[in-house]
Amino acid sequence: MSQFRALAAVLRGGCVGGSQWLRVCGGGPARRWVDPGRSCSSGAAPGHSAVAGSSSYVEEMYFAWLEDHKNVHESWDAFFRNIQDSSPSGEVGEIRPSALLQGRVQSHSPGMAQKVVEDHLAVHTLIRAYQIRGHHVAQLDPLGILDADLDSFVPSDLITTIDKLGFYNLDESDLDMSFQLPPTTFIGGADNTLPLKEIIRRLETSYCGHIGVEYMFINNVDQCQWIRQKFETPGIMQFTDAEKRTLLARLIRSTRFEDFLARKWSSEKRFGLEGCEVLIPALKTMIDKSSAAGIDSVIMGMPHRGRLNVLANVIRKDLDQIFCQFDPKLEPADEGSGDVKYHLGMYHERINRETDKNITLSLMANPSHLEAVDPVVQGKTKAEQFYRGDTQGKKVMSILIHGDAAFAGQGVVYETFHLSELPSYTTHGTIHVVVNNQIGFTTDPRVARSSPYPTDVARVVNAPIFHVNADDPEAVMYVCRVAAEWRATFNKDVVIDLVCYRRFGHNEMDEPMFTQPLMYKQICRQEQVLKKYSNRLIAEGVVTLQDFEEEVSKYDKICEEAYTSSKDGKILHIRHWLDSPWPDFFTAEGEPKSMSGVSTGLHEEVLQHISQIASSVPLEGFHIHPGVSRILRGRADLVKNRQMDWALGEYMAFGSLLKDGIHVRLSGQDVERGTFSHRHHVLHDQELDKLICVPMNHLWADQAPYTVCNSSLSEYGVLGFELGFAMASPNALILWEAQFGDFNNTAQCIIDQFISPGQAKWVRNNGIVLLLPHGMEGMGPEHSSARPERFLQMSKDDPDHFPLIIFTPKSLLRHPDARSSFDDLAEGTTFKRLIPDEGPASQNPAQVKRVIFCTGKVYYELARERKRQKLERDIAIIRLEQISPFPFDLVRAEAERYGNAELVWCQEEHKNMGYCDYVRPRFLTVVANQKPIWYVGRDPAAAPATGNKSTHLNELKRFMDTAFNLNAFQGKDL
Repeated sequence: MSQFRALAAVLRGGCVGGSQWLRVCGGGPARRWVDPGRSCSSGAAPGHSAVAGSSSYVEEMYFAWLEDHKNVHESWDAFFRNIQDSSPSGEVGEIRPSALLQGRVQSHSPGMAQKVVEDHLAVHTLIRAYQIRGHHVAQLDPLGILDADLDSFVPSDLITTIDKLGFYNLDESDLDMSFQLPPTTFIGGADNTLPLKEIIRRLETSYCGHIGVEYMFINNVDQCQWIRQKFETPGIMQFTDAEKRTLLARLIRSTRFEDFLARKWSSEKRFGLEGCEVLIPALKTMIDKSSAAGIDSVIMGMPHRGRLNVLANVIRKDLDQIFCQFDPKLEPADEGSGDVKYHLGMYHERINRETDKNITLSLMANPSHLEAVDPVVQGKTKAEQFYRGDTQGKKVMSILIHGDAAFAGQGVVYETFHLSELPSYTTHGTIHVVVNNQIGFTTDPRVARSSPYPTDVARVVNAPIFHVNADDPEAVMYVCRVAAEWRATFNKDVVIDLVCYRRFGHNEMDEPMFTQPLMYKQICRQEQVLKKYSNRLIAEGVVTLQDFEEEVSKYDKICEEAYTSSKDGKILHIRHWLDSPWPDFFTAEGEPKSMSGVSTGLHEEVLQHISQIASSVPLEGFHIHPGVSRILRGRADLVKNRQMDWALGEYMAFGSLLKDGIHVRLSGQDVERGTFSHRHHVLHDQELDKLICVPMNHLWADQAPYTVCNSSLSEYGVLGFELGFAMASPNALILWEAQFGDFNNTAQCIIDQFISPGQAKWVRNNGIVLLLPHGMEGMGPEHSSARPERFLQMSKDDPDHFPLIIFTPKSLLRHPDARSSFDDLAEGTTFKRLIPDEGPASQNPAQVKRVIFCTGKVYYELARERKRQKLERDIAIIRLEQISPFPFDLVRAEAERYGNAELVWCQEEHKNMGYCDYVRPRFLTVVANQKPIWYVGRDPAAAPATGNKSTHLNELKRFMDTAFNLNAFQGKDL
């Protein structure tokens, strides 16, 4: 019977499963509905031709119904019965179009029956056309210059002129005729029929005014119906006088704050909100509605435009602390560089005045790299939800504010959207607000993007998009209300395109007339939205002129008092601008409570218990792959000998933290199995789909949870997400692993702008750990170097504040010599920053002729070559396990121990890469420049590694020969 449901759906103006098959009961075989237009699933209307193609079976159905009502499907039976019941005398006569439209039946002429159905479907198609494409003719630009999109596209199936009725085989004479409305529209309100003229008027009101709605690409019928109800129901966009007064008061604060800054610091950059002052009441409305729905924590990210206004009037940062940022004589009280005022963030807990509930607002600090903060906000939101057990996002949510050019142009926006529905990354819906200036710095949208709207990227995740004219404050507030309700109802992303303008240039010192003369001539004539809206409310009698002027004076006075107070502040406390505090981790002075390295050793029984779980399957009847079974047996063999490889050592580290109640989260591409098939932290049943086992979560009954999750194929977005996750709590181990170490360079923005300088710029604390597989193994220019030189260049030798970058092994994962004893992790042991030589050379250090310092995989090649040449007594090899902060004390002790030996730094990386430039001056400091530190390794190169295996081996042999030639440096100068 599916074909009948398809027929019924078509009559209702919908589409079931995209089906276009119709069958006439008792009237012969199925027939294909010829549709020269696009399919229903595309959202396009078939038009008159599609309707006309149905003439033969329409006639058959009608006459079959006249013979016996059971001859046709119940949907047609109901249709014809409704017509019969609405006729004056109840008789079925000739059916004329006008009679049908008036609910009367006079005849059953076959030709008239066909026209009835054609007109019926045509009106339904017209309604659908407005739902799909009405936004193309919406009045969105406050300046009245541009069309809603870049195409200047006026759809031919919208009734923008009277002659467009011909597209539906209708004409002006049909405008007063009434049509039955389908259940896929709410324009009728309580009425089931409306005149065509009124149908068109209501559709234009819903879809072509100051709000344009894009949603018909969403493949969920219930969600589409929800949106239709919110925008089509007559009179639904109503505000009480109290709500209007609140909106006006918020608009006053937003506007007068910018006016105050402009008066006091006319020559300062502040990236003001002029032209989009409605953003402040918009954000507050979203927060109000979300608070009413149960949200008590909102994490926000935004670019620099309007940030000070958001800090002042949304987050409620003290105004005097904002104003003192403009004082050039302000001295910093905290160590670090600090940052410009329009990059700073803030964390604040307060009472929401509309709901009288506590709410915590956090605005994340952000660099000038637009949109870089997006995944960071999402990660911090996910972390707060995780730690609070908020599995549905009912307590914690995120709001992201974007610029139009950046939203369309920055790839990290797309990466962040594609995390939104992933189980280990979803934040259960984000409200995105695009401050659409209709310009990017000096670049016109027509050369800045290929898509019609800057928001089209959101369509990839079926997020509804609400375009709104920013000079209509009530329309903006309504859209924000709906967006908050959408997020609360469906826990999915939603986008508000706030179409506005930028009253000044990119900043207040910039001259926009150089590049956009016509736009800025109009902007110069444009009246402030506050003036427009206040005049409107005064005219409506909602407020008086005196009320308005008193509210303005009241806020101006607040600003003046804060300005006076700000002059007393001579010290800048960056900590007052902290966006992610760790209150239990620091002393009152802001220093970590513990500064000393603690013992990381474990009890023998803990080591044995973790290794037993790591080498077995903790679930009964679970069917693992034979290859995985072989790996687990190999682990068990290691355990019998009280040895561990890298994978087992990782198990020990993670498992012992979980035992202590420390959450561990490992994220990245293919981390569940491991790029090199060494980890296998997620086991897959080979007989049942989706049945998995995570042994790490079966260690102890009261352990902390372990999260291991394969990410999308993204570095920028995912590393940003994990960085945000790590901000939420110091009592967690958050790790991001690159598939290969060099892939971190596509996340370089997060490393350069957040990880490396975050402490200095924003006093931001973070415990993120990066695992970067690294090693020169003949795999080519990619897949070799994780670029350690870049991290070393960015580092500061401060052992208290530095994220952990671990250059992890590849071939060493299975190297027989790359093993540790359980004794190395026993009670009382700690991390070894330096591993000394423990062979024959260490027994008689005075006789040692050369000390080779190295790090990483090259040690095993050096050790093998030294053994081959029988130089174990002449050459000592010392490993630096921690490069930065540099272990001056331990290196000095080794240099003094081998006082007669020459010192060599050996690395497998090229000389202009790796560690050489970082360690050399530090070695010279250790020896007080009294002796040289010789370099052994590959020559300088532009590419990180060769792609030729033979060349790779020849390079290795060449520097190995140098490393063990005790005469290599005689007579040479550095």
